[in-house]
Amino acid sequence: MAQPHILLILTDHWRGDCLGRLGHPVAETPHIDSLSRQGTTFTRGYTPCPSCVPARRSLMTGMTPYAQGMVGYQDGKPWNYPHTLAGELQRAGYQTANIGKTHFHPPRLHLGFEQLTTPADYEEWLGHQPGIETEKLAHGVPPNSWIGRPNHLPEHQLEESFFVGRALDFLRKRDPTRPFFLCLSFNGPHPPWCPPQVYYDQYIGRDLPDPVIGDWAQRHADEAEYPLDVNAWRGRLAPHIVHRARAAYYAYLTFLDAQIGRLSENMHRQGLLDDTLLLFTSDHGEMLGDHHLWRKTYAYEASARVPFVIKPPAGFAGARNVESDRVVGWEDIMPTFLAAAKAPIPKTVAGHSLLPLLTDGDAEWRPYYHGEHSPCYHPENANQFLTDQRWKYIWNPITGEEQLFDLEADPCECRDLAAREKDELARWRKRMVAELADREEGLSDGQALKPGPVPAWRFGPADELHLG
Repeated sequence: MAQPHILLILTDHWRGDCLGRLGHPVAETPHIDSLSRQGTTFTRGYTPCPSCVPARRSLMTGMTPYAQGMVGYQDGKPWNYPHTLAGELQRAGYQTANIGKTHFHPPRLHLGFEQLTTPADYEEWLGHQPGIETEKLAHGVPPNSWIGRPNHLPEHQLEESFFVGRALDFLRKRDPTRPFFLCLSFNGPHPPWCPPQVYYDQYIGRDLPDPVIGDWAQRHADEAEYPLDVNAWRGRLAPHIVHRARAAYYAYLTFLDAQIGRLSENMHRQGLLDDTLLLFTSDHGEMLGDHHLWRKTYAYEASARVPFVIKPPAGFAGARNVESDRVVGWEDIMPTFLAAAKAPIPKTVAGHSLLPLLTDGDAEWRPYYHGEHSPCYHPENANQFLTDQRWKYIWNPITGEEQLFDLEADPCECRDLAAREKDELARWRKRMVAELADREEGLSDGQALKPGPVPAWRFGPADELHLG
């Protein structure tokens, strides 16, 4: 096939370490593991901005957070871009469909997708189902909480099952004369962590790993306000509450894996899977109590590192069932898909096609990756980070605080080496100075880092034309 079908499976809050094939001690993901046997699993996949909206802007444009205008979480801003992933693939002859979460604004914006099914469509469908109570959040758990419990709805009425059903319907009714680009975008495992009962039961009675707590993290327990709000982003929780949260989270992953298996098995029976370039990933991870932190936006591995599994189409010249530690990110998805589709890559795209890495693991690649997030839960919890296969450097642009971690020796970032590895710290600080030079926030003068305010959205109404 001159142009492969393309399937992008997105999740929300899926940690990069939570795949069975990577040796996670608890998470069971057999269907994703099976798909990974047919391609490459990037073990150093990152989000450029660890929260939903800015990450998805970079995904859909191939641009860095700064270039596309949003370096933190903010709703209600326009998506006014001349080049988008779906739009470019549509121009290249693809039938394009998004099924699931978008976070576009306005909410029904298609952004190059010919067909759009959203969470609002699911809630409308759910409201027509028979039963005593079919409201999506009737279980009472808020959508950013650390509370875990089984779902009140049966498995076939959950949003993920609905989306996969709509995806299968699209595949059955698609235009057979065109290749398709299908983006299947799950809300989960974004809280509320309320998986189906059968999956919750698989984990709640098991011994689960406790959260890891760094030698630098005690302040996040001491400075929290008690009693904790049910949506608190940091603080100390009772062990049994943490256990329930983590059990529900892992159960949610396994439920999603089963739905991904449902889709891939159906595609296999239809003869479509072999001709499809498939990528599975997430917009960011989840702290899950590590370092007394919850949710996302942080530069730490649990928040910024994401799963990144690519299955090329049959006949693609490349290794299979391999793991790569090259640092890749969400800006790389758009150029990868456009290269596979033999479509031109717009000059606005900052990422790089991953196809060369699939055929040659030693191909030339970026030496390190940059990510960032403006303040979100607290006026001072912003971050800028750089990482390669070994080191992680984090700089807080509000307070000027620095952290340095040796990911090879300390993958959970429990030992901050900023005070002990002065030469290494200086090397990474110099890189950050160069990375941030000439940005309008004034965070770098080309010689030194300069702490200062970092707005989440950098464009005003008169500036939006600069996006082109």
